[in-house]
Amino acid sequence: MKRLTLFALAITLIATVFAAKTPYQAVLQHSRIRGRTHGPNVCAMQKIQGTDKKYFTNCKQWYHRKICGKPTVVTYECCPGYEKVIGEKGCPAALPLVNIYKTLGVVGATTTKMYSERAKLQEEIEGPGSFTFFAPSNEAWAALPTEILDALVSNVNIELLNALHYHMINRRLTSDDLKHGTSFSSMYQDFDVHIHHYSNGIVTVNCARLVKTDQHATNGIVHVVDRVITAITNNINSLIDTDDDLDTLRTAVAAAGLTTLLENEGTYTIFAPTNEAFEKIPPDTLTRILGDPVALKDLLNYHILKNLHCSESIVAGTPLETLQGTVLEVGCDGGDMTINGKAIVTQRDKLGTNGVIHYVSELLIPDSAKTLLELAEGSVVTTASKLFKDAGLSDHLSGSEAVTLLAPLNDAFKDKSLAVTPDMKKLLRNHILKEKFSSKSLYHGQELETMGGLKLRVFVFRNNLCIENACIAAHDKNGRFANMFIVDKLLAPPMGTVMDVLKADNRFSTLVGAIQKAGLTELLNKKGTYTFFAPTNAAFSAIPPADLNRLMRDPRELANVLKYHIGEEFLVSGAVTSHTRMKPLLGDKLELGTVST
Repeated sequence: MKRLTLFALAITLIATVFAAKTPYQAVLQHSRIRGRTHGPNVCAMQKIQGTDKKYFTNCKQWYHRKICGKPTVVTYECCPGYEKVIGEKGCPAALPLVNIYKTLGVVGATTTKMYSERAKLQEEIEGPGSFTFFAPSNEAWAALPTEILDALVSNVNIELLNALHYHMINRRLTSDDLKHGTSFSSMYQDFDVHIHHYSNGIVTVNCARLVKTDQHATNGIVHVVDRVITAITNNINSLIDTDDDLDTLRTAVAAAGLTTLLENEGTYTIFAPTNEAFEKIPPDTLTRILGDPVALKDLLNYHILKNLHCSESIVAGTPLETLQGTVLEVGCDGGDMTINGKAIVTQRDKLGTNGVIHYVSELLIPDSAKTLLELAEGSVVTTASKLFKDAGLSDHLSGSEAVTLLAPLNDAFKDKSLAVTPDMKKLLRNHILKEKFSSKSLYHGQELETMGGLKLRVFVFRNNLCIENACIAAHDKNGRFANMFIVDKLLAPPMGTVMDVLKADNRFSTLVGAIQKAGLTELLNKKGTYTFFAPTNAAFSAIPPADLNRLMRDPRELANVLKYHIGEEFLVSGAVTSHTRMKPLLGDKLELGTVST
């Protein structure tokens, strides 16, 4: 029975969400379903603990019980347009339909109601007509700086009336009519108000969030908003031009040829670095980027999102595409707006006619504007970066050469000497490829020439892409002139044939003798692609002496045993997963696997 109830609830959720006209309606209907056990017309709300911020709940938030990374508590309230009746469950009664002036009191926007009376607006919003009023909440008025509020109310017949008229539209607009990206002429000199209706159900007007929607009145409709909005007259380029805190940004925008873009129509989001943000960058790096038009344009485009995102639209980390082509993770942590997990947004929601500006205290530098050494800074390959510099190879990694760096992870150097000997310097030169490659362009059997003069082989496996013994451990990092492949091991370039390798290592002296007795020397000296699971001297010593002597006296049996240790293909350890199978030179199959240590 319980399973049937859950199934019915799921079907109801799906049906109602699909029936919803807008994202807001979808979230509202989900909240209705979650609240229906408390009676008719009850909506479940999620309130961020320690604040007064409440949200209708979507499915993800309901189960996570978090908004902006902070825990929430669920409250149950009357859905928009309904009220409680003493002695009855839920919210069975529709709110009385009265004029807008009285509706302001009904929905708790009493400060807006008071200012409407003081500004001589009461008669207008009590009388005939069909208006939409975006009414600031009491908290919104209280949040205004004292000097701004004083300026508004000191001349109530002009400034306050103008401000209130800017919150009004001379037609009735329900939440369904508030489409994403639309604008409507206000009743203050026809200045537009700008609507954004996000996929998570958040609806904003001039970046103010609608906290109570669709409060119907006899002469229109009231939507309560969480801040007082002001008229938008300038484009985002003009806003940057007139702000002294953005002097360096203004110069950079002009140098990159982006002025026209920021003047034209659009719906952009700009994370605007302040002068102080530019000053935090090492002078050499900043000078290089500012003097390189390609890098500078990439840098600035990395600060610009393709779509307009008010801060109130962000309730969880979301990857958002930039004009540069990559994404920024835009999120929130309590009351802070974050970028790539860092709370660097210092001022939010400076709205222009073609976008919104959020000020940031740190410069966001994309990989495409960095040198190889800059790509390595603060990453998982800092040990390799230091070695390359100590080996005198910085010029290859900080200049304009089109190369590819094979950078081993820091863990690859555990238990290894970090002294830059001649052999180490030679090895490091073989980690720099002479061309700029993308890992997606590599193919099996390809040979890549290094700065040290070697040719490294590419091996493509089902689960990995490897260059010799080192497998690529992360996505490519594509810099301004060169690319970086992060690899899991220090390269071990080829050192001759299999026999050459075994003879050079004292651990395999018994095996070398066995190979010679079995007549396999020629096989392991010729060109091929073998994988040899080579028994050490200790492995031979573990065999009972009588059995070992008998095996070593029988060349044919010895050859059969050794062939079972030789796979017919080339396989590096990074390509081995659980149940990897390989065909040996003799026998059915070898079953390989991995063990966590």
